[in-house]
Amino acid sequence: MKAIRIEKFGGPEVMDLVEAPDPTPTDGEVVVDVARAGVNFADTHVTRNDYLAEQSLPLIPGGEVAGRAPDGRRVAALLAGGGYAERVVVPEGWLVPIPDAVSDDQAAALLLAGLTAHALVHRCARLQRGETIVVQAAAGGTGSLAVQLAKRAGGRVIALASSPDKRELASRLGADATVDSRAEDLKDAILAANDGRQVDAVLEMTGGASFEACLRTLAPFGRQVIFGNASREQNEVSTGHLLRNSRAVIGFWLVHLIPRRGEVAEMVADLLGAVASGELEVIVGGVYPLSEVRRAHEDLAARRTTGKLLLDPAL
Repeated sequence: MKAIRIEKFGGPEVMDLVEAPDPTPTDGEVVVDVARAGVNFADTHVTRNDYLAEQSLPLIPGGEVAGRAPDGRRVAALLAGGGYAERVVVPEGWLVPIPDAVSDDQAAALLLAGLTAHALVHRCARLQRGETIVVQAAAGGTGSLAVQLAKRAGGRVIALASSPDKRELASRLGADATVDSRAEDLKDAILAANDGRQVDAVLEMTGGASFEACLRTLAPFGRQVIFGNASREQNEVSTGHLLRNSRAVIGFWLVHLIPRRGEVAEMVADLLGAVASGELEVIVGGVYPLSEVRRAHEDLAARRTTGKLLLDPAL
């Protein structure tokens, strides 16, 4: 089968298209023929081995797929890796049936980003009706879903994005106000977008100066939820600052949600049902041939894309 393999860590240039052995399932596993593989920003950390989980070489990246099981069922699945390939082994219990009203593109773009967005808005930020939430990377795969889920929960959404087109997309998806994420004074820009008032929650995935600016926009009992570190800059928070301002900083890594099978099943059912009914829009920013995975990663890292990027192993 065709697959993308990494033999050394680095940027997009370390991903090579190779002929790899077909995966062999063991008891309780099935081989899924991959129709679409999701590309996530975390994948750019995997290639460099600079994120949360230590990676071992050689490896095939890719944490989610949509495709078909051997019996013809349309399924999607989250993976520990191996998704950038024509076929992948998946434990039967990890398979998610795809409703007829949901396309392969939508399913592959929804699972990881949708669960992340759902958990950020509801489990971590615990957004209440009438509260204001700031969503970073609001035109991205996770951010575009978080904007919609926050509006669905009755929140007021301030969307951060790096270009006019991206901010326009966030507005179309329901954002009440938008802010240039590259504003010279990001804190003041966010507060101005909220009529000078502090905000109740921030979904933050950049780190560095952005983290500091967003933290200082929080009202008492405000929550800043960290779900990424695109800048690759670490931050430290003073406990005195948190005490003086009654602010909370919460980390989120999807890995810790996955074992909660009942909770995950409820979230997935909610997300797929909302997509099937047209209540939730999945933004697919592009479908790249598997052979052009380097270009997909380059475009993602350079912020040239909107929505979720996908790979087509058939191309």
